[in-house]
Amino acid sequence: MTPRTRATRYLAAALLLTPIAAHCQATPPVTTAPDHVPPAPPQEVMGDMTYKDMVAMMQMDDTHLFGQVMLDQFEWRDAQEGAAAAWDAQAWYGGDYNKLRVKTEGERVAGLTRDATADVLFDHVIARWWDVQAGIRQDFGKGPARTWLALGLQGLAPYWLDVEATFYVGEQGRTALRLKADYDLLLTQRLILQPYGEVNLYSKSDPQRLEGSGISDLELSLRLRYEIRREVAPYVGVGWFRRLGDSADLARRAGEGSDEAQLVAGLRVWF
Repeated sequence: MTPRTRATRYLAAALLLTPIAAHCQATPPVTTAPDHVPPAPPQEVMGDMTYKDMVAMMQMDDTHLFGQVMLDQFEWRDAQEGAAAAWDAQAWYGGDYNKLRVKTEGERVAGLTRDATADVLFDHVIARWWDVQAGIRQDFGKGPARTWLALGLQGLAPYWLDVEATFYVGEQGRTALRLKADYDLLLTQRLILQPYGEVNLYSKSDPQRLEGSGISDLELSLRLRYEIRREVAPYVGVGWFRRLGDSADLARRAGEGSDEAQLVAGLRVWF
């Protein structure tokens, strides 16, 4: 290779490497993100606060007392004996963990109270969705009045099923069990379909109140309500009411029916 050819190749290589070197010099060096810098300490240290001051500052009070009245069913029924008025309501007052709760349900036919109950209960929260209840129940209406001691559980089961289960101990060694459940199926934000079920069981027959031993009576119903407001909702529905076993025999002897389907219409209100 001649000196001239060698010089030409060196010049070509230098021309090719010049842009690469310029690019390397123009590219800024890679730097890492700076470490986290903690904020400056507070200028003023907050002193101890009383519970009252903390409530006023945070607008929260776990001991605040409040209440609610819920008229879940207030309705007209197309009963065999004629038009009937029925109700199922409860009210409570207290704090987040302890409340006084009152429940009542019943039915009036031809101006007379046929079957009604009222429970006065102490309610205590035992879990996130469950309350335990204890108190007394009074039966009134047709037949002699009966008084019971009550112990129950009320809460929200999986799949948003509202459940009540109450065990009763009454006079003359009588015991009873009431189970109730309902579910709100939202067809829209305002139109709600509610299946409802209730069953009552007694250990001993009470012929004067037409209550037989074993499974006494069963109610299955379906109500469709429209919430004009969350607190006010008219509804229509259909219910199936049946006395079973000894209760059915007692009802037939008294000239009453033991199995009937009824149309219902009413209003659901709470405040």
